[in-house]
Amino acid sequence: MTTTVNSACSYCGTGCGIVLETDGEKIISLRGDTKHPTNQGKLCSKGRELHKTVDTKDRLLVPQLRTSLDAPFAPVDWDSALSHTAKKFADIIQEHGPDAVAFYVSGQLLTEDYYVFNKLMKGFIGSNNIDTNSRLCMSSAVMGYKRAFGADGPPTCYDDIEKASCFFIAGANPAYAHPIVFRRLEAAKEANPNLKVIVVDPRRTDTCSIADLHLPLKAGTDVLLYQAMLHVLLQEGFADEDYMAKHTTGFAEVREKALNLNLGEAAETCGLTPEDIIQAARWFGENKTLSFWTMGLNQSSSGTDKNNALINLHLATGQVGKEGCGPFSLTGQPNAMGGREVGGMATMLAAHRDYTNPKHRQEVADYWGVDDVPSKPGLTATELFSALEAGTVKAVWIACTNPIVSMPDAKRAEAALRKAELVMVSDAYHPTDTTKLAHVLFPASGWAEKEGTITNTERRITHLQQAIPKAGLSRDDWKIAADFAVALGQQLGQDWSQAFAYQTASDVFDEHCGLTAGKDIDITGLSYAVLDEFGAQQWPFKKGDKPNQIKRLYTNHVYETHDKKAHFIDVDYIPVAEPTDDTYPLSLTTGRIRDQWHTMTKSGAVPQLMQHIPMPTLQIHPDDAQMYGIEDEALVLISSRRGEVIAPAQISKDIRQGLVFFPMHWGKMMARAGRINTLMKTSVDPVSKEPEFKHSAVNVLPI
Repeated sequence: MTTTVNSACSYCGTGCGIVLETDGEKIISLRGDTKHPTNQGKLCSKGRELHKTVDTKDRLLVPQLRTSLDAPFAPVDWDSALSHTAKKFADIIQEHGPDAVAFYVSGQLLTEDYYVFNKLMKGFIGSNNIDTNSRLCMSSAVMGYKRAFGADGPPTCYDDIEKASCFFIAGANPAYAHPIVFRRLEAAKEANPNLKVIVVDPRRTDTCSIADLHLPLKAGTDVLLYQAMLHVLLQEGFADEDYMAKHTTGFAEVREKALNLNLGEAAETCGLTPEDIIQAARWFGENKTLSFWTMGLNQSSSGTDKNNALINLHLATGQVGKEGCGPFSLTGQPNAMGGREVGGMATMLAAHRDYTNPKHRQEVADYWGVDDVPSKPGLTATELFSALEAGTVKAVWIACTNPIVSMPDAKRAEAALRKAELVMVSDAYHPTDTTKLAHVLFPASGWAEKEGTITNTERRITHLQQAIPKAGLSRDDWKIAADFAVALGQQLGQDWSQAFAYQTASDVFDEHCGLTAGKDIDITGLSYAVLDEFGAQQWPFKKGDKPNQIKRLYTNHVYETHDKKAHFIDVDYIPVAEPTDDTYPLSLTTGRIRDQWHTMTKSGAVPQLMQHIPMPTLQIHPDDAQMYGIEDEALVLISSRRGEVIAPAQISKDIRQGLVFFPMHWGKMMARAGRINTLMKTSVDPVSKEPEFKHSAVNVLPI
C-alpha cells in the first residue's frame, strides 16, 4: 500500500512543492506539487532527482566518537555520545566562559532545527556565538533591507513577475541557480515581448538568453553603476518626488552625489558604455521594474552598499510596495529565510528582534524563561574560524554544512578546525571534508525522514511532512539539539529539561510562532494544521488572517524604521579588496553550476547530476588564454597568495577579458586539487560580515 506525502525541495530558496509517493519504508516516486503556488508542478534537474539523495552508501547511521583526529571513529549509542560531548562542553564553559564555545549551522536546516539551536546558545549557554553558512550568501541582503526598510525581508512576491514590465537581474544567474524562477521569467517574457530584461553580470550566462541588454561590468563596480543609473534617472525626470517627500529620508545626500557623478568616467571604470547605462536607466525608470540579485551583489567586501545602491533606485522611482516592482533578493538556500526569522545568526535575535536593544533582549528572555540573553555580539563565520585558530573558541558544533570547502581561505579554515579541542558535526553523510576533522559525529535524519517548515524567497512557509522512517539511529537536528541541551544542563548543575521538552516538531513550531507576536514577521495564525489544509502561506500571517492571500510588504508605505520611512543610504564606490597586479593579474570569481549543490555532499552522489558538468573547469577569455599560452581543455595552475588549484581550461567569449570563473562546488574529496575557496581572500563586508567570494587576484599558467 502506498501513500502520498507533501514536502518541499531542499536545494535552493525557490521553495518548490513536492509530492512523494511512499510505501512506508522507501520513496517510490517524486513529482512536483501542482497545487503549490511556487512551482505549480515544475521541478528543475536537481529537484527531480532529490529522492536519490536519501538512501546512499555514505549515510551516517550511528553516533561516532574518537579521542583524537589520528584515531579511528568508533560507533556508540546516543547516551554515550551526548554525555561525552556535554561533559566536554561544560568543562570548557566553566573554565573559559560561554564565549569559548560556538555553533555553526546551516540554511539547509528546517526552521524548527534552527530555533532550538538558537534558543540553546543564546538563552541557556549565554553566548551569541551561533552563526550559519547563510553568512556566506544572504547577510548583505539582510543588512541592505534592514538599513533601507528597518526589517529583513523582500517586499515583493513571485506574482509580481507577471505584473512587471522590466526585469533587472544583477549578479545572478537564475537559469542555473533558481531554474524554476527563471522558467517563470522566461514565460513572462514570451507572453509580453515588450517586457524589457536587463542582465548585469561580467559573464554572459544562460540567463542572458532572455536579455534585451547585457551589461558585462567589471568585477566589484556595481555601486558605481547604480549611482550612474541614478544620475540618469534624475537628469531625465524619472524620480518620484512626491513619494520621496512623503515616505523617505536621506535623499539629499544621495541626490547630490549622483548629480555630481561624471557619467563617462563612471562608465569607463565599470567597463561599460555610457549609452548602455543610459538605456538601462531609462528602462528602469519608465517601466514597473522588478530587480533580482543574489551572490554577485552579496558576496563582496562592499556587499551591503551594493544592495542599498540598488534599493536606492527603487526608492527614487517610488517602486516599493506596489504590484510588479521592487527589490527582490533571490535566497540562496532552502531555509536561509527561516533561519533569519528565528534569529539563528550571531548578529540578530529571534523574530526579527535586535540583540543590541535591551527591550528586545528582555522580551526573548522572558519568553524563554531565562534571566537575560547576551548583549555582546557573537562571532560571525569568518570570525569564528579566526577564533578557533587563535584558541579563544575551543569547541564548535557544526550542523548540516561543510565549511572546510565553503569557507574562504579554506586551508586556513581547515588548520583552525584542527586546533579545536572539540569538534562536533551533525550530518546525514560521512565522510565529508569536514566530518574528517570531527571528534564526534551525530547522525542527522535526512530531508524526507523529518518534519518541519522552510521559508522561501517570497516569505512563503511550507510544511514538510515526514515520508519515510529515519535511517539507522539518526535523529532530527532539533531533537539532537534538545537532547544535548538537557545533558549539558545536567553537567552544569541546571535542569533545562522543561525548556527543551519538545515531543514533536510541531511543538517547536508553535513556540516559534508565539515569539513572533506583534512583530513584522507575525505568524501567530499559522500551525501545521493550517499549512496542511490551505497549503504554503506567506508571512506575515496573524491570527484571523485569511489564507492564500498575496502579501507584499509596505503597500501602505509605512516602514519598520524608527521614523516609519524608507531610508536612502548614502554609499561610496569602493574597489575590490584585493586588486590585481603584475604577479596576480587576473580577477577570479566563483559561482554555481546547474546540476550541483553547494559542496556536493548531497548532489555529488547522484549520477544523473554529474552528467551536465562532470568536473570543475576554469572559464577564461580567448585573449587571456592567448596571452598566457593556454589551450582549450589543457590543465592550468590557478594560484593566489593563499594557495593553488589545478583544473582544465575552458576558453569562452562568454566571460569578459581579465576575469576567470570557477565553480564553487568541488572540495578535496571530489577533486583533490579543485577546492577553489583555497584561493579566496578572507575579506568581509564591514556591515554584513559577508566574505568577498566574487573576486580574488590570481595568476593562471599552463601546466
